Amino acid sequence: MARVALVTGGTRGIGAAIAKRLKNDGYTVVVVDVVDEQIAKFKEETGIPGYKLDVSDTAAVQATFKQIEADVGPIDVLVNNAGITRDARMVKMTRERNWDPVIGVNLTGVFNTTQAALPGMTDRKWGRVINISSMNGQRGQFGQTNYSATKAGMIGFSRSVALECANKNVTVNCIAPGFILTEMTGAMPKEILDGEVAKIPAGRIGQPSDIAAGVAFLASDDAAFITGMTLSINGGQFMP
Repeated sequence: MARVALVTGGTRGIGAAIAKRLKNDGYTVVVVDVVDEQIAKFKEETGIPGYKLDVSDTAAVQATFKQIEADVGPIDVLVNNAGITRDARMVKMTRERNWDPVIGVNLTGVFNTTQAALPGMTDRKWGRVINISSMNGQRGQFGQTNYSATKAGMIGFSRSVALECANKNVTVNCIAPGFILTEMTGAMPKEILDGEVAKIPAGRIGQPSDIAAGVAFLASDDAAFITGMTLSINGGQFMP
């Protein structure tokens, strides 16, 4: 029986690439996202079912995960990819507009989903939690105090949970993407994109498939002895 993989924020960009890669690798894949139309479109294009879910809503996460497990089966691989930005300089940020929403989705959301999926993984003594952090959580970024805090927090969270469940054959790791070509970054002016490429020793912008490949490895049996780690996929732009 195929293992079940759930990808949050899985209908676009990096999340969509992860979902497609895991499906191609033989997993039964489910995605969650916040936009009904995007979920329906993604299912039509890929055959991958989706559920509407705001990961910052603790009760909704618990209920939705129970429904997914009833519909599809126990969750074996959890990929926490959902994330938002609300960029501003620190002195211009407000809790209501910039801080609380980003913390809610990017960090509390990871807590909610991991807490919902982890008991089943430890009971079955097999599981993978893969959290999509960011290069900016490792080095900081101007205008992203909120976002960088969540992505750095995700790394500490993952290390701690990894310690708690390592003896249950459950691994918890992060991937820290660098500059990746998505719909959002692809809409940037060419001179800005060229400027980013100049900062990357590999000489190119990363693709969502680069991140999906990292997820596929960490989800595999080949990565069973890797836990509490952060895999940087950034073309050499930042080497922690």
